Amino acid sequence: MGLGATAGAAAVGGLALNAGASTGGSTSSGDGALVFDPDAYTKLTTTVTDTEGTEHSVTYHFWKAVTYVSKPVDAAYQSLIVSAPVEIDGTAVDASDAPILLANSVGGYMPSSVADATGVGAGGMGGGMGGGMGGAPGGAPTGSASASASAAPNANANTNANGGATASNQLLALAAGYVVIEPGARGRTLKNSAGEYYGTAPAAIVDLKAAVRYIKANKGRIPGDVERIVSAGTSAGGALSALLGASGDSPAYDRYLKEIGAADASDAIFATGAWCPITDLEHADGAYEWNWGDNALSSGKQADRTVSKELRSQFAEYQAKLRLRGLNGFGTLTARNYDEYLVKQYLEPSATKYLAALSDSARESYLAANSFITWSGGRATFTWADFLTHVGARKKDAPAFDAFDLSAGENNEFGAGTTVSRHFTAYGAKNDTTGLTSKRVASDIPEKLNLMNPMYFLERGNEGRSKHWWIRLGTKDSDTSLTVSANLAAAAAGLGDDVNHLYYWDQGHGANTDPGDFITWIADVTGHKKARTK
Repeated sequence: MGLGATAGAAAVGGLALNAGASTGGSTSSGDGALVFDPDAYTKLTTTVTDTEGTEHSVTYHFWKAVTYVSKPVDAAYQSLIVSAPVEIDGTAVDASDAPILLANSVGGYMPSSVADATGVGAGGMGGGMGGGMGGAPGGAPTGSASASASAAPNANANTNANGGATASNQLLALAAGYVVIEPGARGRTLKNSAGEYYGTAPAAIVDLKAAVRYIKANKGRIPGDVERIVSAGTSAGGALSALLGASGDSPAYDRYLKEIGAADASDAIFATGAWCPITDLEHADGAYEWNWGDNALSSGKQADRTVSKELRSQFAEYQAKLRLRGLNGFGTLTARNYDEYLVKQYLEPSATKYLAALSDSARESYLAANSFITWSGGRATFTWADFLTHVGARKKDAPAFDAFDLSAGENNEFGAGTTVSRHFTAYGAKNDTTGLTSKRVASDIPEKLNLMNPMYFLERGNEGRSKHWWIRLGTKDSDTSLTVSANLAAAAAGLGDDVNHLYYWDQGHGANTDPGDFITWIADVTGHKKARTK
């Protein structure tokens, strides 16, 4: 099938989704006891083009939106869809013990809905569907909440309308014989008739945990191996995927899960896939300035030098406290040596792989246009300073995440009640420009920051965490700092976890240039051989 081959970054392009005719199935179950109805499916056929360009006909059972909690705040978002292959290229397959790909399509911490989905991959086709309790269709804002920062403006050819994952992983997984489950989740812009925001932190991660609990509570009824759940997400969805992996079975979420009537089951997952995770938000401003502080904005304007310097100093303090050791025996990672680490561990290997795959003439042309790279002995070398020049303009001003004027999407993510946006760092609050009377963060913010940060759980060695990690980021992704995913990888590796982490050369936000390799990796870590024939 070629599912292990490397694909281009065009993601959905090259992956055709053609919904076929239904040939029976049962009516959906209306149970309120969180019991999955195995007979409530529709039979569909779709065509999936693999990473080598070969088309595959996949017939699958599709369960339309099922609410995964007994006391939903908004069932339009707190529901999931299930797709299980039954025939691939004319051969009947049994996916009853196949790995489960739990693919969220969250972008920008915005709402994500599969309520109106009619087939596999629907979550990756746009910013969500459906509404309810004031939730606008498409996950659109219903109030004055900003959709900036890591939200819709960052959507590109690699991402859906809200900057989340496209359907690439879902389609390839289905064609490989895996079960695909796509959960919706509440997001930061949802507002009820009283003007209260009900999808801000920690709603999204609570919902995803509830989805996992629903799946595990339905072992033997829902298709697939519920002990081999592999999550996947991009951008904010990548952060949530990483958080889902790091925080498995943590009691810190229990009261939130109880409030929405989550199933009494484990929410630990087996493996984690995270693309360009926008996470570790309370330290993200410092990390961003350490990385991109010397790069100008696209307008040519420089970020405030004093702000940038102060934030870099905060990053240095934070990094020192982490006491993380780099991969491959690098030693303790600090603000002083992180540039060297990124260049040697990730950036030069990424450039080398990219250049080695080019034809001789194409490589010669690329090197001529990018003379900062030295190509010798089949290996690329360069300096950190030259790499930054190569990337060019930074995408975000300073501070990038906790904006002084509360304009960032992340400010909205920590809104509460009828307050649309709030500061979540002491530095942001101290330098507020909106006229707030208090220059302190609200008392509930520290707990919410912990609940939204995978590093919090990895630092504490959470026993219920995922032990397998697939982490990816584009080298030209200035939506976040390159250190964020590297710290995540170092923290997991330091606990003895299996970590597969690399950067895509010259790729931007949301890139997924090796989806076939991810599908193969799932088989490797779960021990799944191939789709069983009937």
